[in-house]
Amino acid sequence: MKTYKSDIEIAQANEMAHIKTIASKINIVEDDLEYYGKYKAKLPLNLIDETKIAQNNLILVTALTPTPAGEGKTTVSIGLTEGLNKIGKQATVVLREPSLGPVFGIKGGAAGGGYSQVVPMEDINLHFTGDFNAVEKANNLLSALVDNNLQSKTKNLGLDARTIVWKRVIDMNDRALRAITIGLGGTANGIPRQDGFNITPASEVMAILCMATDFEDLKARLGAIYIGQTFDKKPIFARDLKAENAMAILLKDAIKPNLVQTLEQNPAIIHGGPFANIAQGTNTIIATKMGLSLSDYVVTEAGFGADLGAEKFLNIKCASSGLKPKCVVLVATIRALRHHGGATKEQYNTASIERVQNGFANLEKHIENIRKFNIEPVVAINAFTNDSEEEINFIKEKCAQLGVQAVRSEGWAKGGNGTQDLAKAVVNVIENKASSFKPLYDWKNPVVEKIETIAREIYGADGVDFDRKAQLNLKRIDRLGFNDFAICMAKTQKSFSDNDKLIGRPTGFRVTVREIEIAAGAKFLIPILGKMMRMPGLPATPASEHMHIDKNGKISGLS
Repeated sequence: MKTYKSDIEIAQANEMAHIKTIASKINIVEDDLEYYGKYKAKLPLNLIDETKIAQNNLILVTALTPTPAGEGKTTVSIGLTEGLNKIGKQATVVLREPSLGPVFGIKGGAAGGGYSQVVPMEDINLHFTGDFNAVEKANNLLSALVDNNLQSKTKNLGLDARTIVWKRVIDMNDRALRAITIGLGGTANGIPRQDGFNITPASEVMAILCMATDFEDLKARLGAIYIGQTFDKKPIFARDLKAENAMAILLKDAIKPNLVQTLEQNPAIIHGGPFANIAQGTNTIIATKMGLSLSDYVVTEAGFGADLGAEKFLNIKCASSGLKPKCVVLVATIRALRHHGGATKEQYNTASIERVQNGFANLEKHIENIRKFNIEPVVAINAFTNDSEEEINFIKEKCAQLGVQAVRSEGWAKGGNGTQDLAKAVVNVIENKASSFKPLYDWKNPVVEKIETIAREIYGADGVDFDRKAQLNLKRIDRLGFNDFAICMAKTQKSFSDNDKLIGRPTGFRVTVREIEIAAGAKFLIPILGKMMRMPGLPATPASEHMHIDKNGKISGLS
């Protein structure tokens, strides 16, 4: 039986170029780089050129509804970038930063896999350039200012502690912090109240960092964060605590995108990291615009299935920024199609044309959804060793009947040499199937209508039910004048519905909105469906148990 090197073994064996060499490939002069060692650098915002952005080609990579292990969007994104460069196109990949919680939990790292990775892999998956730390500190500074004001006798804003919606954050899966009581131990320790922690990628500060267009916009958005209300129902925002400047100071370096490289020494920009099931799931607007200012082709991804990451990328990020993707790559795996066709976890790696046939309905729905945005998709079949030719040919034939090209992608095993066919298919769509992107809804539409549009059009639901708390939230949103915000659904990634047991392409269901959170700085509302939580927990056997570091600092078990 053939054995394969682990991701970290491949990354550690790779010979990296100095980051100034990578920068020169996209015409960045050395003096513009802010070095973080030899292989990482921050890029100044003045490199963004709005005149070039619309001329160049933005490609979004998304996926069908995934299995718990994920279907390899990042691997395909990196591999596609390698493939585009192989066929003579100037391409840069623009990705999100990994979160430490999943790295040490169940998911592992998020720097790609096999021979389609970004490096230095360990740095990217761990502390990187400190962006997550800056987001965490800015978030928790605001929390400290809120509790300080509650205790103040001279500057007290009259904030009703029972209405505070702002939470602290930490970048670790720690379920014990979801609901806590703070301020105990006497008057010197603050005012006792209920509080809790979200994971850092779910922080509104992270969302704001990803939505901001420049530093002034960042500062204004931070000031617009909604905290709660006074005893006489007056809303309190971060600007009322004079918090925005101090928070922005903590983010002065984090707002700059990070330049690294792929295994084949092509440029990679990595910046921002919100989750896609509980936040908008895309990298920063600034990073995407930076890539489009410097390269003819930019490959980017949005988290989880297209019903989450792609929907938010298109309806929130693109609608806000004016970005217009020219092609969408839908990543599919035979494993996931077997899953949606009824395979158990133990059967994922067992060939079954019948299960793949039954599971194809899930992929077909995602294809239909992408076309609702007036964009043509390409299906990337992310190859695994246990895929059968019969299963692969079935997908190709079914997609062809829908007018979509499906291409085997072998970036994990072969890097750019395994993705040239995919690259050619993407270029063909861009050059011959003109897209005219349009969002699914207008931000000015009523809130309930926007939520129902996503549920009906993207999920295939028959309708939406609003719990009592959600109905009260709608009244508050109307009272605050936030009706014209975008919608950022928080929903399970395991199903089109809000029930993770409904796999494939479910029909005849309704979704339930439990409550609606406000992200006034990010300018979107977050309807929470089902049992979604914004602080994950660790699995019974965390990934951390299999990690090791030797006396020389060499890490193993990180993937």
